[in-house]
Amino acid sequence: MEKRFILLVTFLSVVMIAMAQPVSDSDTSGSVRSVYCVRGAQYPRITPDHRAQFKVVAPEAKLVQIDLGKKYDLIRNEKGEWLGTTEPLGPGFHYYFLIVDGVRVADPSSESFYGCSMHTSGIEIPYAKDVLQYELADVPHGEVRMKRYFSKTANAWRRMFVYTPPCYEKSEKEYPVLYLQHGGGEDERGWVLQGRTDIILDNLIAQQKAVPMVIVMCDGNSQDFTAELLNDCIPFVEENYRVKKDRSHRALAGLSMGGIHTLNTAIPHPELFAYVGVFSSGWWAKAPMPGLMKMDTETYYSLLQEKKDEYNASFKEFWISMGGKEDIAYENCRIMRERFDKIGIKYTYYETNGGHTWPVWRESLYQFAPLLFK
Repeated sequence: MEKRFILLVTFLSVVMIAMAQPVSDSDTSGSVRSVYCVRGAQYPRITPDHRAQFKVVAPEAKLVQIDLGKKYDLIRNEKGEWLGTTEPLGPGFHYYFLIVDGVRVADPSSESFYGCSMHTSGIEIPYAKDVLQYELADVPHGEVRMKRYFSKTANAWRRMFVYTPPCYEKSEKEYPVLYLQHGGGEDERGWVLQGRTDIILDNLIAQQKAVPMVIVMCDGNSQDFTAELLNDCIPFVEENYRVKKDRSHRALAGLSMGGIHTLNTAIPHPELFAYVGVFSSGWWAKAPMPGLMKMDTETYYSLLQEKKDEYNASFKEFWISMGGKEDIAYENCRIMRERFDKIGIKYTYYETNGGHTWPVWRESLYQFAPLLFK
């Protein structure tokens, strides 16, 4: 037992030394540590021109790469350290993986995030100095609470994250509520950790660009999302939080898979939601690949066709955003919008460059939230 303890301490010491090694000026070239570096780690780093620098200690490895959507081969030095620098990256949050001899893993020097259906690493590229909407500011801050509830739909304990605005604790008022859904391969943590929802809303509310609201972020990984939302999540929120319970003060939005969940729930239930947001999403234009969400989209188009005037009157805002033509959902969304146009469904369309990524979805929330509950 004593020998095992000594070996464990030795191993942990080696790991900590490797993660906390000093970095010379020649290594950094004016770069700064990533905001997601774990304590003591000096890499990844961000250069002034927004390149990411990596250093990985793996003396026995044969090949080490960084995968940021594009793979970068790192170069081994005589110390067994693998180093490399990426091309300039766009501002905002990016997932990345280490690939060590063909095995994709999270970087032990970086905070991990649940995305791509597994824990992976994240790096934050600074925005321009005049882009402040996603940054902490000296304004009143709301709170994010993790709440557990029992889902009768899933017959299991589930959890949600709930943002309450800065004024919530000091008042007795009831607030409107936005139900905000993550994408596929992510969970209820995504909009808080990767999306910075609380920071975005704190800043908007402080500038009086958005009304104070409660935001509920549920786990969309459900066999029947609509049933869980309507029968479990909404009743739980309305019982435990001071929220207004009429459709005029209830919104539903989501990104990617969460956008499809939003469409599949709001279209059959216009009596429940007055505001609908669909980010980087759209019904499948063709049959989805095996294992992906299956649905009879023609049923929804038929509902829209039959009750066009009712939908146009009911939805105070039907808002659709897309991350440009590089967004993997672009064609599905384009074809869906063509169908909407043919039927005569009114909607607002917003497009920004960035593809199918968190920077696009942060911007979508920033643009969508000020439209709610006016």
